[in-house]
Amino acid sequence: MESHSHEFKRNAARALANATLQGALRNARGRFVGHRREAVAALPEFEALRRAAREIKEHTLNHLDSYLEHFEQQVLASGGQVHWAGDAAQARQIVLELCRNADAKRITKGKSMVGEEIGLNEALEGAALDVIETDLGEYIIQLAGEPPSHIIAPAVHKTRGEIAELFRAHHRIYGLTGELDSVQAIVDEARTVLRQKFLSADLGITGANLLIAETGSIALVTNEGNGDLTATLPRVHVVVASIEKVVPTLEDAAVILRLLARSATGQEITAYTSFYTGPRRDSDLDGPQEFHVVLVDNGRSEWLGNEYREMLRCIRCGACLNHCPVYNTVGGHAYGWVYPGPMGSVLSPLMLGLPQAADLPNASTLCGRCEQVCPMSIPLPRLLRAHRRRQFKHGLTAARERWALRTWGFFAQRPRLYRLLVGMSRTALRVLAGGRGSLRRVPLAGAWLAGRDLPAPADASFIQQWRQHRRSDRT
Repeated sequence: MESHSHEFKRNAARALANATLQGALRNARGRFVGHRREAVAALPEFEALRRAAREIKEHTLNHLDSYLEHFEQQVLASGGQVHWAGDAAQARQIVLELCRNADAKRITKGKSMVGEEIGLNEALEGAALDVIETDLGEYIIQLAGEPPSHIIAPAVHKTRGEIAELFRAHHRIYGLTGELDSVQAIVDEARTVLRQKFLSADLGITGANLLIAETGSIALVTNEGNGDLTATLPRVHVVVASIEKVVPTLEDAAVILRLLARSATGQEITAYTSFYTGPRRDSDLDGPQEFHVVLVDNGRSEWLGNEYREMLRCIRCGACLNHCPVYNTVGGHAYGWVYPGPMGSVLSPLMLGLPQAADLPNASTLCGRCEQVCPMSIPLPRLLRAHRRRQFKHGLTAARERWALRTWGFFAQRPRLYRLLVGMSRTALRVLAGGRGSLRRVPLAGAWLAGRDLPAPADASFIQQWRQHRRSDRT
């Protein structure tokens, strides 16, 4: 997928002006948040599981090479094959070669963010292969020619009317012209179209939520069953997964799976939680004749040794997106690449380069909600600040911004002068608010206020309120 991360400001402005998108975001907003809250409240040991999962991932990252080698040994022992890809180009080439070797013409795909990351669909279609996304959300955006807007709900930005119109335009060739006036009607029509694709596919490609070193298995979670049909019906099953997905044992996988569904969709467990180990055996009723796992590095080995290492704990649940005020205002496409929201604002600069994704570390209020809800306790605000420090150090921020920070630093080191300036600014802002409670225009802050209002300052500054609080405590 081509990156447009450098255009975040322009993308965000378009998103704010798109009434249809804003309506879709409003409908989705809170749904995942509320379901997660209920699921966590119903599991008293959630925080204990969270600590255990973090320890599992940290232990695995400390011994990543050993567990990956053991995983490969177990895959080979079960009759499968493992392919190592250092970067996106190599991963694409490996998958294309597997398709050629299988003489594949039609390929079904399960939802895979790593597949999006390496631009797999574009490569397959460029080789004149018939590629069909089988996750309903991914199928919808494939018809629309768009990238995912959310890592677990790719078409969350689409309204029901927009989806019905897409189906009318693309399904006429199958003789399907009925009225799609309900969600069930849309699902039924997608099922009708996709069933024939499943039955005629030569090769299936899925991602993997986890790789289990103990058994050489992959764990795949879906809510539609499309993953199972993609993995078991074609002659060849190709798994494309990033190297940090490995965990030591099935028991470790169970701990993380208990967190994943609750954090992602608020379910106790996804509708389909499947484990695949190698190709079909003589006693199996179904399954592929060939089983391949493509392990993708694409920069991850480098993160192991730097300050972004903790990002390798991410299990792609989407909780940080669901709770982010910025994401919920502009949607996923504004971020311009595969990974949106707080996790994308950390990942995209690492994968694309900081100059190519310079706006993303600043596409955050640093409110901290993302870290609070992350099941793996990833300190996303701290990692975003690390990107910002690198930007400033390498002169990637605008001259006006660097001047403003230096000016702020000058006053911050002189407390009396700082308090005087804050007091004058607070008075001026209260006058500008004119008793309305918020400001829509502030000198030198036009861009910041283009998409939001600024609350008027309180009657007393923070320092004044703190002093009053201390005095009341003493009395």
